[in-house]
Amino acid sequence: MPGPVKTQAVVLRSIRFGEADRIVHLYTPHRGRIGAIAKGARRARSRFGGRLEAFFRLDLVLHEGRGELLTVTAAQTVAGYGRLRADGPALDTAARACDALARLFDTDEAHPEVFNLLCNELALIDGDPARAGHANQLAFRLKLLLAAGLAPQLGACAACGAREHLTGFSGAAGGVVCSACEAASFPLDEDAHAFMTTALGAALAAAPSAPERALRQAERAIAETVEYHAGVRLRGAVAG
Repeated sequence: MPGPVKTQAVVLRSIRFGEADRIVHLYTPHRGRIGAIAKGARRARSRFGGRLEAFFRLDLVLHEGRGELLTVTAAQTVAGYGRLRADGPALDTAARACDALARLFDTDEAHPEVFNLLCNELALIDGDPARAGHANQLAFRLKLLLAAGLAPQLGACAACGAREHLTGFSGAAGGVVCSACEAASFPLDEDAHAFMTTALGAALAAAPSAPERALRQAERAIAETVEYHAGVRLRGAVAG
C-alpha cells in the first residue's frame, strides 16, 4: 500500500522543476532506480538545503502515492563528497559513473552490490581526486558489467574455447577471440587484456594502470559488450 518509505540513496541526477521544486533520480540498495519530487526544494529556506544535488548519499524518507514519482519528505546527508565537488575531473568522473549505472540498471530491481559499488567509487574519488582518471572509470564499468551478468569472457576464446593466441575482442561473441576466430573482432593487445582481467578481479581502489592505447582498447571492448548484449550505449569514459 502507498505510504512512507525509508531508504538510503545516491542522487544520480537533479533537475529543476516548476518554480521551486526539484525532481531527483535516485539509486537505492533495495528498490533500484526511482524518481522523486522534492517540493519547495529550491526555496531559500528549504529544509532540504543543497543536499538534493547530484552525487549526495542520503538517508531519505519518501512518500509513495499513486503516481509514478515518490515525494521526498525528509533528507539527511550520509556523505556529501565535498572534495569531489571542488575538482573538475573528479566531478566529471562522478557524472559518468552515475550515467553508466543509470543506463545499465534502469530498473526497480534490488541490486545492493551495485549501490555499494557506486558509493565506493564516489568515496574513492572524493578521498583522492587524482584517481579520477581513465583507468578508474573503466575499472568501475567492468565491475558494473560483472554485476549485470555481462562480464566479458577473458580466459579463453569466446568463439571456440581456445586458450592460446588470444589476439582480438568480439563484442558479438562476448569476449576475447583467438587468431583463428578473429574475423569480426578488433585487435586487443596483451596490455589491454591484462588490464581488464586484473581490474575485474581486484578491488576498485586497486585498479591497475595501463598504457593509453590499452585503455582505449578496453573501453571499446566494454562499449561493444554493452551494446551487443544490453542494447545500451555508454558515454565515453573520458571527457572530450
